[in-house]
Amino acid sequence: MKRTALVVALALLTFGPRAGTADPPKLAVIIVVDQMRADYIDRFKGDWTAGLKRLVTEGAWFRRASYPYLLTVTCAGHATIATGSFPNRHGIFSNQWWDRTAGRQVTCTEDEAVANIGYDGPAKEHNSAARLRVETFADRLRTGRGSHVATLSIKPRSAIMLAGHGGDAVTWISEAHDRWLTSAAFSKGPVPEVARFIGDHPVAEDFGKSWTPLFPLERYRGSDAGVGERAVPGWTPTFPHVLKGTAGKQDETFRVQWETSPFADAYFANMAATLAEDLRLGKHDGTDVLGISFSSLDLVGHKFGPRSVELQDQLARLDLTLGALLDRLDAAVGRGRYVVALTADHGVTAVPEQLTAEHVDGGRIDAAKIVQTVEAALQPQLGAGPHVAKLDRRDLNVYFAAGAYDRLRASPPLMDRVLRTIAAAPGVQQVFRAEELRDAVRSTDAWRRAAALSYVEGRSGDIIIAPRPGWIGADEAASHGTASPDDQRVPILFMGHGIKAGRYDQPVTPADIAPTLAAICGITMPQAEGRVLRGALK
Repeated sequence: MKRTALVVALALLTFGPRAGTADPPKLAVIIVVDQMRADYIDRFKGDWTAGLKRLVTEGAWFRRASYPYLLTVTCAGHATIATGSFPNRHGIFSNQWWDRTAGRQVTCTEDEAVANIGYDGPAKEHNSAARLRVETFADRLRTGRGSHVATLSIKPRSAIMLAGHGGDAVTWISEAHDRWLTSAAFSKGPVPEVARFIGDHPVAEDFGKSWTPLFPLERYRGSDAGVGERAVPGWTPTFPHVLKGTAGKQDETFRVQWETSPFADAYFANMAATLAEDLRLGKHDGTDVLGISFSSLDLVGHKFGPRSVELQDQLARLDLTLGALLDRLDAAVGRGRYVVALTADHGVTAVPEQLTAEHVDGGRIDAAKIVQTVEAALQPQLGAGPHVAKLDRRDLNVYFAAGAYDRLRASPPLMDRVLRTIAAAPGVQQVFRAEELRDAVRSTDAWRRAAALSYVEGRSGDIIIAPRPGWIGADEAASHGTASPDDQRVPILFMGHGIKAGRYDQPVTPADIAPTLAAICGITMPQAEGRVLRGALK
């Protein structure tokens, strides 16, 4: 008897009490709309009649959700949503970083220890969540309750981070846009249900389709050819956008066009619903997990910007797509028997040329120019370079060649000269040394705290650059990855089982999503830094 009581007590400590959650949801659905800014709901909700409208009107809408860290990018955002912790703890601070040991750039999901599995041809990449240092919400349910997990996205980092370290059907598209993939980290071979769907619904069926505006052009808020827009190859900045590839071929250009269109969102929603049905998600003893990351809004936003007709139309069509998905989940699982959480992995900064045309501070940080000026400052004392190993224009982390940063630290005047050189570059808000971020997560300086929450010892750069609001490092039309409100603020919507509908105005973060879902499902997230949003729970 004593041994049984001890086992029960340990189980309660590990996985949380079942008391008070006697009727947990049959399915937890996590929806990430890549690059969806918080203000899009207020700006565009009048366009919506289906899924997005249902989530806003029938669910709990947290209007002041924001990422508190600096590097607001896809992999970091998905890892934060899935684990309830921030990059400094979960380890995923960027989409890619400079590996000092290997002397090359690595991606957040790169893992040479496993082989990818191709559904429609040989797989060349190697992906898993091995670099993720904590468990995800899906991991906790899968290992503790035997739950079934399916996640999918165009991007490997999105599908993988939503799942975590395991899953039944974790699916994405190759970086070359030509393969459907999973990994040996998740499956011993192609998942039959995924293979059947891909075979029954080839992407080629969308070849030749035309993306045209859903509404009359005068109804849209933006321009159909805004300043600085950079159309997908084969398209112009104006509608219609025809999925015709290069010279009418079903080639890589066609696949990129497809991914940057509402047709891809509709495809992934159909796949998600079909996998939920075929894998019998929501029909097992515990709570299963379905994760979908819709990447197309991000691709549209990068090319056309957040003020474009394309972006507004993409959201209007996503509303219809989500409506169809929720209808199918109602039929397969039961209305009110599943819980949905919708959020975004980051927002987006407006096209800098559009800001400057309106005499608003904005621009593009010239990473190559910064490297040149740093090398010039170092050469007199350290000799001929290069001394900078890497400065990626997307994450603006400066990595020095082996030994160079130690020599820099040993010379305070030289360090000061380098920091002042970087800080003087157009668009730079602040510059941080790695050593001043290691214990700064509770700093009262908002910029320093944001940089500290994005800092991962051994992975982050030696010097971290924080751009001013309105400034980006990327060369795309619009981008993100800064601590500005446009990049940090995202929507959070909950709906369904255990959720009390309403509008909530307290400050929250996407790290609160996993603990909240865990509480609804009767488990705990011991490593989470987010909190349970109890005000929205029944």
